[in-house]
Amino acid sequence: MTVKPADGDDILRENFAPWVRDLGLKVEDVGERRAVLRLPWSERLAREGGGLSGQALMAAADTATVIAVSAARGGFVPMTTVQQNTTFQRPVAGKDVLVEVVITKLGRTLAFADVTMTADGEDEPAARASTVYAILG
Repeated sequence: MTVKPADGDDILRENFAPWVRDLGLKVEDVGERRAVLRLPWSERLAREGGGLSGQALMAAADTATVIAVSAARGGFVPMTTVQQNTTFQRPVAGKDVLVEVVITKLGRTLAFADVTMTADGEDEPAARASTVYAILG
């Protein structure tokens, strides 16, 4: 099965906790081993000083990885985060963030991905992450 953006939105709606759904993530694009999600700007996600909180970016990267792994496998299967390493490079304020995930290795039980988070309209990333997921199903 080929996963399309609407399928990714269904995966978000059906498999994530309410607080993750409250982030408002929207699947923009899905490919064979990649996904792009949009994290809409919200004052609720800003920390003191007005910048988007690192926790929101980390949750978005983690969630987007599920969509990318699902796309690579042809549909959702149970999986869980094994590791996530995030580096914050510049603040984001007042802009949506595009979260692009590329699966770098897809094994039978583990998936590895690189995540780039860029403020909409900007060229340089705001943050980068690498993730490892255990595939349970």
